[in-house]
Amino acid sequence: MYRNIIDKQLEEICLGIKECGDMETVLKFLREIFTRPELEDLALRWRLLKMLHNGIPQRKIASELGISLCKITRGAKLVRDSKSVVNSLIRKYI
Repeated sequence: MYRNIIDKQLEEICLGIKECGDMETVLKFLREIFTRPELEDLALRWRLLKMLHNGIPQRKIASELGISLCKITRGAKLVRDSKSVVNSLIRKYI
């Protein structure tokens, strides 16, 4: 049940982002609902995914970004999965 509540809220957020219409509005929306540390964590995750996609070793990423290998390993699984949405999106920004 808890998962269904979270999924419903996430779906509403995604629909809101989809309806924003332009990048400036999306950025404003994200800055309104997330704290600075939450946005920094999101940006950090995206950065680590790009580094993994570029073949940078996990230990080097951990050292450079100051994050745990567990967080990196999770990202590595997504990058290796040719069917993941992350994998298809990240190719556009490398």
